[in-house]
Amino acid sequence: MSSKETADDLPGSHTAEPHREGVAQKLNWLRAGVLGANDGIVSVAAIVVGVAGATASFAAILTAGLAALVGGAVSMALGEYVSVSSQRDSEHAMIEKEIRELAEMPEQELEELAGIYQAKGLTRQTAKQVAIELTEHDALGAHLAAELNIDRTDVVSPWHAAFASAVAFLTGGILPLIAILVIQNGWRVPLTFVVVLVALAGTGALAAYIGGSSRPRAMIRVVIGGALALGATYAIGTLLGTSGVV
Repeated sequence: MSSKETADDLPGSHTAEPHREGVAQKLNWLRAGVLGANDGIVSVAAIVVGVAGATASFAAILTAGLAALVGGAVSMALGEYVSVSSQRDSEHAMIEKEIRELAEMPEQELEELAGIYQAKGLTRQTAKQVAIELTEHDALGAHLAAELNIDRTDVVSPWHAAFASAVAFLTGGILPLIAILVIQNGWRVPLTFVVVLVALAGTGALAAYIGGSSRPRAMIRVVIGGALALGATYAIGTLLGTSGVV
């Protein structure tokens, strides 16, 4: 490949397929974003609907909603940061290990690379030639891709995941909070249910689009789950409110 060529310029390449660099980073952002929005919608909605079932107090609903919104966003960000940091540390450790092995035993590593391609169906001679050419071009990159399925230029970022998760949670969570605060008392809970379920259907469709799976199935799953969560918390809130506990 010449310096002016890209992967999409080569015969047999397809622009619609994810061959470009940064795939892990993009998928990491999208995954954290969709999950964060979905959690924000369900978590905040369940809390404000539960409180609304117990009391019509605007101050109580607002306080509970803001606490759920901020606390949930921080929790999601911390969870993503810790999770992705562990993944990044593992990837860095594997990269460092491969660097040492290539420096200390290059012949054994070459044979290992040839063996990988031979196991995939190439003849011994072809596999050895492929291993030699890849090693001459980029030994570390070849071994990381073949042995560990890692691209050292595309290691996921915990800060990106944490930021995306927090912003998505806030974006999702603000919808039910606004809905339940601006709607009049008589329609407050029913219309909040509608807003939440429509929003969940949207995140379900987006998640299915990203993953290339069935949109109706994904939408039904999240809508049913959200409806159960809202119904349960509203029933608990109503029970506590009517019993005089709160």
